[in-house]
Amino acid sequence: MLRRLHNEQPESFAFTPANLAWAEAQITKYPVGRQASAVIPLLFRAQEQEGWLSKPAIEYVADMLGMPYMRVLEVATFYFMFQLAPVGSVAHIQICGTTSCMICGSEDLIKVCKEKIAAHPFEISADGKFSWEEVECLGACANAPMAQIGKDYYEDLTEESLARLIDEMAAGKAPRPGSQVGRFSSEPSSGLTSCIEVAGDKEAHNGSVGIAVSVGDVVKKIDGTEVPLKAPWQMGGQWGAIGIMGADRPKSAVQQAAAAKPAAPKAEKAAAPKAEKPAAPKAEKAAAPKAKAEAVAEAEGAKPKGLKAPRKAGADDLKVIEGVGPKLEEVLNSWGVYHYDQIAAWGADEVAYADANVPRFKGRCTRDKWVAQAKIIVEEGMDAFLERAKTNDY
Repeated sequence: MLRRLHNEQPESFAFTPANLAWAEAQITKYPVGRQASAVIPLLFRAQEQEGWLSKPAIEYVADMLGMPYMRVLEVATFYFMFQLAPVGSVAHIQICGTTSCMICGSEDLIKVCKEKIAAHPFEISADGKFSWEEVECLGACANAPMAQIGKDYYEDLTEESLARLIDEMAAGKAPRPGSQVGRFSSEPSSGLTSCIEVAGDKEAHNGSVGIAVSVGDVVKKIDGTEVPLKAPWQMGGQWGAIGIMGADRPKSAVQQAAAAKPAAPKAEKAAAPKAEKPAAPKAEKAAAPKAKAEAVAEAEGAKPKGLKAPRKAGADDLKVIEGVGPKLEEVLNSWGVYHYDQIAAWGADEVAYADANVPRFKGRCTRDKWVAQAKIIVEEGMDAFLERAKTNDY
């Protein structure tokens, strides 16, 4: 299917403060220099905030990760979970139409969508609240037919139950995800035939449904009104497992232990004798800053020789080099680097400087092989470079 950006775009996009904090926490999950791995969760968060992925949102995420716009656009257009045009403000319903669901009645569910929402896929309902589409297998074949709405699966659907769900969501309710006939997870529809002795120990809901219900995150768009969010690995306790943080959440064992630790009395602290630090000889003290500066200079290499301004033909588009986005191009220009041949001429010292001084993402010059890419452009020409870029043959 051909997937293109919508012909009408908003002027700008920015994460809400809460979503920005969440996104920055997600980036810390990945090693330094591999922040681009966070592109999918950040794009999905942007879609949750706005309802769909706009061009400004895609570019915003690209800038945040230091990626060329085209690389992020490739991701957004490849995965069908990303909506590139506006969808219903309350819910976009994705009906699974693959074999198991089709045999079990997905065509009847599509009929309901046509009657209650709109006659065609991706067409928004008259009240602006809903849209729908048919998708390929969503992996809940044992609970067919089913639909995905946002992050949630609604399973064992019938014409009547889907119509009821749409009515409840239109009324502002958040119907419980999961099986709509009371099945637990993917148990046989006729009831358990094995493991009957543990049937009474089941949770109220299966895992993902239980989490969604417990935190009220059902048919809900992320709008920034939530409590500040952090990545799961930055928290402890049961709430760390689902990535939710707030003052009203239970404290982890570590947090409780820290809170219970008595503070040292002020008097004892004041009474503690202060160790005398021997004064360093003046000659050594004066030499220390110089030695430190030399160590830093050695670690960071040598700043590339720059130009005062681009040459008469104008600056090269440094964003052609993989790993150089608009923000990094600005940094390079601030160093006086405007042309491919300048980067192609860098030696080990200049590469070390670039690796150490590129904001936020250390090591990017080496990792993305800026010098090798620039040399191909200079020595073999742009056409040859673009051909080799298809397979990252640098």
